[in-house]
Amino acid sequence: MTGAIGEPFQPQDLVITLLGTYVRGFHETVWSGGLVVLLGEFGFSHGAARVALTRLVRRGLIARVRSGRLVHYRITDRADRLLAEGDGRIFTLGTRRSAEGTWTLLWHQIPEDRRLERSRLARRLRFLGFGSMQDSVWVSPHDHSPEVSQLLSDLGVAQYATMFSSRVAGVAGLRSLVGRAWDLSGLAERYDAFCGEFGKYVWRGRPRRLDDFSAFMVRTRAVHLFRGFPVLDPELPEDLAPLSAPRARAAEIFHVLYEGLAAGSRRHFDRVTAAR
Repeated sequence: MTGAIGEPFQPQDLVITLLGTYVRGFHETVWSGGLVVLLGEFGFSHGAARVALTRLVRRGLIARVRSGRLVHYRITDRADRLLAEGDGRIFTLGTRRSAEGTWTLLWHQIPEDRRLERSRLARRLRFLGFGSMQDSVWVSPHDHSPEVSQLLSDLGVAQYATMFSSRVAGVAGLRSLVGRAWDLSGLAERYDAFCGEFGKYVWRGRPRRLDDFSAFMVRTRAVHLFRGFPVLDPELPEDLAPLSAPRARAAEIFHVLYEGLAAGSRRHFDRVTAAR
């Protein structure tokens, strides 16, 4: 199964989408066999699905729960926090006020023997919309100093980092920086691809009528692909990146499908994951 512009879906990532969309807030646990079947509907073999579930257990994102001879999974506290943060970014994309003018710059010298922390820091900064100018220099067009300070403290690397927050007087000198830190042309293509794939399921602000299986496939794909935009889109001021129109169109389509196809897609999910 591939994404909107050809990248293959990864089974672990798709499991996280399923858990965040259909389990978190609705069920305490979910039957492992049902998850395997659902991943199969997206083209993954039973073996690949079970390997993905095992690796998510090792990563501390899900935990096994036995019920007789059946294995269920529950979302761990760590995964629940990450999903909550992700929802906060996904459902507010396009609503951020970019006129605040405060940028955040982070520079660090985390030692090589702390590679795990370096990797986790990079992932979390991308999640916040930071762009990388160099391996150890990160920039955001928004004031993220509270979140970054907490992140550095949580990872135990605050002593290796320096952070600056400041207002930018003009944009003339920022264009080359922006071009190095973010792939804006690629982002515009992704928004266009998303609208091209999912816009056909929306008519006059409402989702087209679909059977439960089709609703599940369309809604889940839309959620999974839209999840990537907050990581890729720093929501720059419009004079630096004129993306407000494609962003708004993609967000509109996403919200229509997320809400309008919820009932049918949930019925399909619940039928497949009913333990048997």
